[in-house]
Amino acid sequence: MENEIRWGIVGAGRIARKFALGLAHTKDARLVAVASRTKESADQFAGEFADPFGEITRHVGVAALASDDSVDVVYIATPHPMHKDATLQCLNSGKAVLCEKPFAMNVTEATEMIKCARANRVFLMEAVWSHFFPAMAKVREIIASGAIGDVRLLQSSFCYATDWDPAGRLLSPALGGGALLDVGIYNVALAQMVFQKPPTQIDSTVHLGETGVDEQSSVTLGYDGGAMAVLTSSIRTSTRHDAAIYGTHGSIVIPHMFWQPEKIVLTIGLAHEQGHEQELHYPKTGNGYNYEAEEVGDCLRKGALESPIMPLDTTLAHLQIMDSIRKQWGLVYPME
Repeated sequence: MENEIRWGIVGAGRIARKFALGLAHTKDARLVAVASRTKESADQFAGEFADPFGEITRHVGVAALASDDSVDVVYIATPHPMHKDATLQCLNSGKAVLCEKPFAMNVTEATEMIKCARANRVFLMEAVWSHFFPAMAKVREIIASGAIGDVRLLQSSFCYATDWDPAGRLLSPALGGGALLDVGIYNVALAQMVFQKPPTQIDSTVHLGETGVDEQSSVTLGYDGGAMAVLTSSIRTSTRHDAAIYGTHGSIVIPHMFWQPEKIVLTIGLAHEQGHEQELHYPKTGNGYNYEAEEVGDCLRKGALESPIMPLDTTLAHLQIMDSIRKQWGLVYPME
């Protein structure tokens, strides 16, 4: 693998543009190709990012990009239901893949994607960008050190109000709509990161809206020994996007947008005993998408097939939890 990592992007929408902006702040990374459903959208995207990347090859459809020899790794930025097919095409062409979250619609799709990557011995990773921020690395370090003791409780909320558009991505069952797959994945991924094991009990309450997708839910994950995670997600109600991790000897609070953290508040000692509180700041560089791109580049240069921060078994755990939650709700998507 050359020092410079050459990226292709499948999709030319909002998230693809954010990732391209992140690549511009990623050392030894260059965007060389984009694929979209139409030539017009591919042309527009390539023109928009000619500065700073120079000429970007435009493709119509995934297959053309997957066969592009100038591409080392592909970022899949399509709507959720298209992740599996796009990923499989790229993996079968020998292209490494970073697939946007949620990785797949369900664990069956995810299993097929992972089997394909392992059979082809090609790198594959779920793009849970929050895990790669320096602040989140510090959270993992603190938990592993035992500084806050045994973790007993996680509380996280990712809720926002979207405009009413029943045909749009967030509310359409055909596009994998609903809060759980859109933003609830961040809550689930945080719980998996904190506890490093599957829950033994899942309880939930949901409001399924007019289009049939989950507009708002509260989920409690229970673990051996009584630890629990209380997770709230919504696409119809706005809340603070905070997360708090409580241990037997202290706590970690990630205030305001825990999914792109730049500050954590560490308390050693229990709050009611006036524990010592410390604010730790980790201002982001770029727009934050550069961190996951850097992780992919590091893995590719080392010849790794998985990321140690976001291994494929962890991705399977995310989908297993979300499948179990949706089963309680009776929420089945048309493509399942």
